[in-house]
Amino acid sequence: MKKILFVHARGGVPLDHALPRLAACGEVHMLALSALSADRSEPWRRWCADVIEAGDRRIVGEELVDLVVASAKEVGADAVIGFSEYILLALAHAAERLGLPGPGAGAVYSRDKRLMRERWAEAGVPVPAFRRVATEAELAEAFDALTAPMLLKPAWGAGSIGQAVLRTRDDVAGAWSSVTGALRGLADRGFGESYETDAPGHLLVEEIIDATTEGWYEEEGYGDYLSVEGVVARGVFHPVAITGRIPTIAPFTELSSHAPCVLAEPLQRRVEEVARAAVDALGLDTCGTHTEIKLCRDGGLMVVESAARFGGSAIMAVVEEVFGADLVTMLTRELLGEPAGLPERMLVEGGRGAAAEMSLIGTDAAGRPWTTTPVWDARTADLDLLVSPGSHVEPVRSLTVPDGTPIPAYDAPRGITNCAGMLFLTSPDPGTLLRDTYAVLDGMEARLNDAATAAATTAAAAGENGA
Repeated sequence: MKKILFVHARGGVPLDHALPRLAACGEVHMLALSALSADRSEPWRRWCADVIEAGDRRIVGEELVDLVVASAKEVGADAVIGFSEYILLALAHAAERLGLPGPGAGAVYSRDKRLMRERWAEAGVPVPAFRRVATEAELAEAFDALTAPMLLKPAWGAGSIGQAVLRTRDDVAGAWSSVTGALRGLADRGFGESYETDAPGHLLVEEIIDATTEGWYEEEGYGDYLSVEGVVARGVFHPVAITGRIPTIAPFTELSSHAPCVLAEPLQRRVEEVARAAVDALGLDTCGTHTEIKLCRDGGLMVVESAARFGGSAIMAVVEEVFGADLVTMLTRELLGEPAGLPERMLVEGGRGAAAEMSLIGTDAAGRPWTTTPVWDARTADLDLLVSPGSHVEPVRSLTVPDGTPIPAYDAPRGITNCAGMLFLTSPDPGTLLRDTYAVLDGMEARLNDAATAAATTAAAAGENGA
């Protein structure tokens, strides 16, 4: 049996989704860079031949590459794989040193958004106007050169962490303070780039794209952007499927990814072409891809970013649920040099109902923060009370806080780190899925509070009866 070194860090595909699929392809040895649950009965552990824990000290730069290379050699790995944005570049370097397939030298263009945009501009891929900024003074100069509104963001970031919108020149100082403050200390919590140690100081500011759903969607409620999930195999891009969105909340925190995409096929094919141009320009070798694209007026498209890894949270589960396409297995087989069954053209029809992932976050669908801090408890939440007959919603266990944890108040600069977990919703069709997505996001605060009240009442009654 072939051996796989799986390098785990914060973010990426959930363990309970990834590990069974990896184990079906070979013997899995996990190198854990992030702290794992102390519970040795965790269901995902049975899929690992062994788990190598790197300890509490954060390992970065070439030392991290050395660790991955040494671990791969020790277990005799035939492939090295990982799904976290933050270790992508280190894994690419390790694979090259080991002579194994991996993202390749182009990986840096998928991580540093400054290089990414410069590469795309040279290749004619549509991107917003932008500037590199390293100081508050440079941000002020960039504001004068670009057209507001604009977005300040980290060049090596992910999950909408550390972003701020600038509408007037008076916003410069506050935006700089907000973003740099949000980035400070994130690396120590596992939300920072692990190879490029100077990454926290690399920022860019770009014009906010004038995006719209007009002329794209016939239904209201969808967001003005989407993503194409795919695999690059030996330099050839295979787009697999589009995952749609509902609108983000300020500044650009995502709430939901869903499939199938309901755009007409000619529009989906146009998205496919732009995604191909964007991925091809990065010069990647073998990796997953997640390419985010904005829908513009008059049928135009503009690329936001393209990562050399799969979409995080439960996006892979959404694609597999609807299309039957197991991207984790496809990539793993490709890395092992085995037939991967990759589609030649992007899949546009699901045929297996509809599915979405949703953030368990302290706002409603419009971004209005909750006025209470309800406690999460999967045993009593019963979120199915919020959805239509035939639909079902449940927490993604490995991405959700333990029962009894309060849902934190929403803090915009923290982006996706505001999430207390992820929910997985299935529905008979896309229309029902869209309605139920809003129903859950808008009704969850009251539902959790009601569940807590009912549980407390039941417990009190049981205590009285026991007395």
